[in-house]
Amino acid sequence: MKASEAVSYFLDSALGKEEDFLKLHERREYKYYTMDSFYPCEKDGIYKQGKIYAIRIRTVKQELAEYFSRMLIHHTSGEMEGLTGELRIIPKKQLERVYSLTPVIIKTEKGYWREHMSVPEFEDRIKINLIKKYNQFNHTKIEENFQLYNLIEFKNKVPVKVPYKNITLLGDKINLIASNDPMAQELLYFSLGTGLGENNARASGFMNYQYI
Repeated sequence: MKASEAVSYFLDSALGKEEDFLKLHERREYKYYTMDSFYPCEKDGIYKQGKIYAIRIRTVKQELAEYFSRMLIHHTSGEMEGLTGELRIIPKKQLERVYSLTPVIIKTEKGYWREHMSVPEFEDRIKINLIKKYNQFNHTKIEENFQLYNLIEFKNKVPVKVPYKNITLLGDKINLIASNDPMAQELLYFSLGTGLGENNARASGFMNYQYI
């Protein structure tokens, strides 16, 4: 099993333990959490049985963070067993940049976006998707006429393969130099807890950050 699939199944099986959180997961809406993969990375790409690894799970929902911290300790999915965990709040400071540790996914009916979309169209999809998440979570509708970031940099030369439901999606590792616009800063901070792009609850679009 791929690492991202193992982590996703581990969280899914924990969410299934209580009806309210199972319903949350089954609803066709944004999940408001994301995660990275195992740390430390293995040079050969094969994670070892019996070895201890760390994963980071982020969410903008306090009740979900508390649920994971309570339910994942000693939870087992067959492939993984939780040992310990702790809750941390990311300080809200001026962001210089955010960058993806797992590939950012944009799904289209025609497949990988580069085959039929321009970079500006890709950027619009990222921004619109993030605004929709923010609006839905906060029950609001923000003004969309602002610059989210000053520069986008693609870190991969070829698409990054991401396994998903017996198929392979293609994504990108990106680096965003943050805009100083207050709404942009708010949204980029929000993306740290939700992920950027799509399939965030399947370990895609997990963002790291650097302050000014």
